[in-house]
Amino acid sequence: MTEIARIPHPLSDTASSANCGEVWLVGAGPGDPELLTRKAWRLLQQAELVVYDKLVSAAILAEIPSATERLFVGKARGQHSLPQEAINALLVREARRGRLVVRLKGGDPFIFGRGGEELLTLAAAGVPFGVVPGVTAATGCAAAAGIPLTHRGLAHSVQFLTACLQPGQPEPDWSHLKPGPQTLVFYMGLTLRARISQRLLALGFAADLPAALISAGSTAQQQVVLTTLAQLPQVGEHLPSPTLLIVGEVCRLHATLAWWPATRQPGTPGPTSVATLPVTACRAPV
Repeated sequence: MTEIARIPHPLSDTASSANCGEVWLVGAGPGDPELLTRKAWRLLQQAELVVYDKLVSAAILAEIPSATERLFVGKARGQHSLPQEAINALLVREARRGRLVVRLKGGDPFIFGRGGEELLTLAAAGVPFGVVPGVTAATGCAAAAGIPLTHRGLAHSVQFLTACLQPGQPEPDWSHLKPGPQTLVFYMGLTLRARISQRLLALGFAADLPAALISAGSTAQQQVVLTTLAQLPQVGEHLPSPTLLIVGEVCRLHATLAWWPATRQPGTPGPTSVATLPVTACRAPV
């Protein structure tokens, strides 16, 4: 087997200790291991410890050498295996032992991944770190579902929003959201889909505006439910988390552009797709 050259760390000469290791914050993408960047895969082969989240798929974990130490620190709604402060302290402690630590996060670590919080702790502790971006859920899941986030005549802008709130936090202020040729993408939107529907309808969004719920996007377990903003609270109960919610006219294109799994013929209904929009509503304007 060809030896993998270790990636030099850009801050290695400035570490507070000559024996200090380093931490790489690595985006694992939406679940398909072939969507990992080359640098992400290379670091997974070199790591002495991989600290990973709940959103990292089993297929990606299978890319880690069996001899590499792994530590699960995943979070689910209301259930944390380790509080964030403990994760931060763990990263500092293991790096100070001289180890190469990969902090593996689903999607992209800087898009609703709390990556900045962890790096601020490392910076304050003088621990060298680096960041490897990943394919975020919005782009990865939309691509796998055949839903372009922007499309001429349908959407010329896209906004990423989170529906996941910390206990005691007020609801996000969405008053700036206005109906128009745009796409809204809500991360972790399944549980609060009824509230999202209510809020957007109150802001003037059309009741028949298409919406799509995508669960386990880019994996063999992918499921897509196509609906409307008004019908959104009544669908999706069977979907497992994490589930991405896309709202906008671009969702109409799913009926024509759905291609996952790749063995399916483009433009034909897929076994992982459930459409609740009328067939006539699924035609994109010319």
